Amino acid sequence: MAGVVPPDRPDLYVVARLLEGLWREHEPMVKTRLQVAANVNYDVFTRYLAWMMAKGLVSLEGNPDARERVVLTARGAEAYRKLVQWVNDVVHGRMPQA
Repeated sequence: MAGVVPPDRPDLYVVARLLEGLWREHEPMVKTRLQVAANVNYDVFTRYLAWMMAKGLVSLEGNPDARERVVLTARGAEAYRKLVQWVNDVVHGRMPQA
């Protein structure tokens, strides 16, 4: 992802949509499919993908069909879990289950 400038202050809802797409799929996703699932344009997607890769939340894997796929890392899955918990607690006012 050389030459792509990651966002300075990422929108956590965009990050959450990207992580959620991967989390729900349970397997690597083709980049275009993830972009559409997150409802962002290609420029925004590439910037967020670069940022998420730099943070260790996702990685890219090759495939025999020559289409790179985005993989949710263990760190990314944990970040998604914490982000959902925070949104539920703070934004929606739902207390976590004991």
